[in-house]
Amino acid sequence: MATKLAVNPTSLYNHVPNLAAMIEDVRSLVSARIDSSPLRTLEWEDGLREWARSYRRAFADHPRAVPLLMTHPASAPVLLAGYEDFAVAARGVGWADRDILPLLTAFESFILGSVLDMSGPTVVFDPRGQEEQFPTFAAAFATLSDEDPDDPIATRAFEMGLTMLIASARPSPGG
Repeated sequence: MATKLAVNPTSLYNHVPNLAAMIEDVRSLVSARIDSSPLRTLEWEDGLREWARSYRRAFADHPRAVPLLMTHPASAPVLLAGYEDFAVAARGVGWADRDILPLLTAFESFILGSVLDMSGPTVVFDPRGQEEQFPTFAAAFATLSDEDPDDPIATRAFEMGLTMLIASARPSPGG
């Protein structure tokens, strides 16, 4: 952050009391772009879908912030307000309070993992030259030539995974 601002890193502490406060400020700035209102206004599954997409978009321009934010507990009111919307909606469809944080964590892990996936190479695996050894994987890889070269996998993988998560986002009957 200091490098981007062309200042000495320690001068940032003239504006914040400590590293934890700086991290919370970053968290607040990025999290302010997450729209949790769909969790309040739409049916559970539709609300989850729109919230997750918003969450991913909010972090898409800041993938390097993800590991940093994982180093300190989250207490930013703007983020906690979204968590409250999630918890109210989850409880509303029958999730027990004890299962709400694991459910939220499952969604966040998936969303933030997708953000990290977007920040890497467009294709992380390459079986070229090894087609005989891995023929089925190589055939699947070959289909990427029909995809958008700027985003051949990440968005499709996000949407596919989100659909799978949402399909199981209601609590099991009786448990």
